[in-house]
Amino acid sequence: MNEVLLSARHLTKRFGGLAAVNMVSIDLWRDRIHAVIGPNGAGKSTLTHLLSGDLAPTEGTVTLGGVNVTGMKPEAISHRGLGRSYQKTNIFLPFTVWENVRLAAQSRAPQAWRWLLPATKSIATNDLAERAIELSGLKNRSSMVAATISHGEQRQLEIAMTLATEPQVLLLDEPLAGMGVAEAERMVELLLNLKKSHAMLLVEHDMDAVFALADHLTVMVNGQVIVSGTPAEVRNDAGVQAAYLGEEH
Repeated sequence: MNEVLLSARHLTKRFGGLAAVNMVSIDLWRDRIHAVIGPNGAGKSTLTHLLSGDLAPTEGTVTLGGVNVTGMKPEAISHRGLGRSYQKTNIFLPFTVWENVRLAAQSRAPQAWRWLLPATKSIATNDLAERAIELSGLKNRSSMVAATISHGEQRQLEIAMTLATEPQVLLLDEPLAGMGVAEAERMVELLLNLKKSHAMLLVEHDMDAVFALADHLTVMVNGQVIVSGTPAEVRNDAGVQAAYLGEEH
């Protein structure tokens, strides 16, 4: 069922006299991918930090699942159903794929910390990890050390770790960065599968992937939204073409 899972209104973040994000409002719907694009320095990552709680807004509000989470710590927002990935892959390279995902799952299975039960024996934790690994397409990489898998698979692993926390909303910051064509195609397929049960914000520079994935597009320049609409509306906007997309789009 389509429903708004995350809503932000008039989000603003100032650093001294600079407004990195200025009066941005956005809704994230289940079963839809909302892409945010714009040139470097447009405020895209700052917006993601505001939504996840990594930064506190100067003004504005963020509502997650009907609850005002403005100013909450990132871990508190995460426990309410938000997961995110970062521009730089954030995994434990010496650990296996399974160990990485199980560690993420432990945060959602308190019984794993009982004195007489090793975390590795927690059925709830292991079930969460197995499901996340399968959803992310890494089942045949489960026993491999994270440092030995490809860059694209490491990005999939980061998403698997996020899925192990059982989020309803996913904030993905450049998940296709640095990928070759085949890896990017696999990631696009993965994200299309995940959108069926999640609301998703996608920050991405790969325009082919953006137009293949996005149900809604927001274009930011200098911290402000210059247009927001369907991919077709954005593609045909003369101001967007001049500022960002170029003639080929």
